[in-house]
Amino acid sequence: MTAVRTAAQRRRPRAVRPRRPPAPRRRLPSLWPPVARRIVLAAVLLAVLLFPVAGLVSGGQPEQAACRGCGGSLPAVAQRWAVPLPGAWLAGSAGTVPAVGQAYVAVGGGLAVVGDGLTLTAFSLADGSQLWQTTLNGPAGGSIMSVRAWPGAVTAGILGASGATRTEAVVAATTGAQLRHYPAAVFGGAVQASLATTVVVGRNGVTSYDNKSGHVRWYHATGQNKSWQVDGTTLYVAVSDGGYLGSAPVTALQVMNLTSGAERPLSSPLGQPFSGTLAAAADGVALFASASGVTAYSGSTGALLWSKAGAVPEGIDPAPGLVYLTSAGSTLTGVDPLTGQVKTSVSGSGANAAEMYVVRGGVALGLDGGANGDAWAYDVADGRVTWTSSSLPWPHYFSDLSGLGGSAAVSGDSDVVVIAACPQLSSSPSSSSSPAACADPELVAFTL
Repeated sequence: MTAVRTAAQRRRPRAVRPRRPPAPRRRLPSLWPPVARRIVLAAVLLAVLLFPVAGLVSGGQPEQAACRGCGGSLPAVAQRWAVPLPGAWLAGSAGTVPAVGQAYVAVGGGLAVVGDGLTLTAFSLADGSQLWQTTLNGPAGGSIMSVRAWPGAVTAGILGASGATRTEAVVAATTGAQLRHYPAAVFGGAVQASLATTVVVGRNGVTSYDNKSGHVRWYHATGQNKSWQVDGTTLYVAVSDGGYLGSAPVTALQVMNLTSGAERPLSSPLGQPFSGTLAAAADGVALFASASGVTAYSGSTGALLWSKAGAVPEGIDPAPGLVYLTSAGSTLTGVDPLTGQVKTSVSGSGANAAEMYVVRGGVALGLDGGANGDAWAYDVADGRVTWTSSSLPWPHYFSDLSGLGGSAAVSGDSDVVVIAACPQLSSSPSSSSSPAACADPELVAFTL
């Protein structure tokens, strides 16, 4: 059992132990839901929103080591800080998770923000110091279901007790003061925000609000339950019967400039539906996923750009502008979104090793689950581990179904990743599959 450390010790980066994890297996929590998750979204809504997602952290056994008997030396760990997490947490096969409900995390605008219940807590990305904590004004029985951090503002989606309504709270990033509350679609919410304005995907349309007055700046009707993706300042909304809750083909896209409010229709090529479900958008390209693979279309003309059979979209690395796909044999490839040209590739031969979770700047974060968990960085181009951490028991990576929130920022602070860990249990778990109370939960930040 790990000894309890003081608050000062928790903030001090841990020394690295020389080790060399085996070739990791690819598993990136998507910056968008995979097509299969889109199809069953309605059926799993309450399970996804109200309970910890067990599949996000690898392993599941109480004891697991990345590499036994490994030699060699590696650079010092790139850990920034580790600070105590507020509230009651459990540690088990799902990692370090809240004792009640689910926690959500967002990185951006110089902050790491944790949402738990109706409470938001903000930490400085520079040193982990707590900047503010606020309890949101929400409906009775409501709870936070999403957190997104922007320069100047933090937004949090509050799910109603019935699970059928969502309110988007806007909070000042510097003080935690609540600015506004806006109606939102359950799988919508803020897609752009600042201290002055917020753009919200609502139940029937997309609305830009003035945060000072609360007045509407512009509005575009979309219909209910539409899937959407954000590419910088551009929002793509799919036009299809039934939206993401149905199986109707996508026949067109609504393309909106989130800054100006300008909107234009984008027809599918040659009058045929787009191939599959809107899965991602990057560098002016809209990507669709289906059972047959990934297809890319021009966000300007709707023209077919390229397709890859058998591929599944996994995530975007914003700095080099690459879209990551997995294909047969679990091979991970980073492709140019405009041409589909493979820029980097990693073999999927290490199927029984630890897992990768996100790629930023060409470096992937890997996590080993269990009581002896580790975090480590893998340079995708060089095919080597660049650093490892000392033990981070029961690590947990946070993701948002929209891709606009979670452990890794979409832009700006995108090289910083935060996870939860539990260095000290209150008691031993009753079984290998049962979580135990965490006496010393931590939020840990790494620079990739």
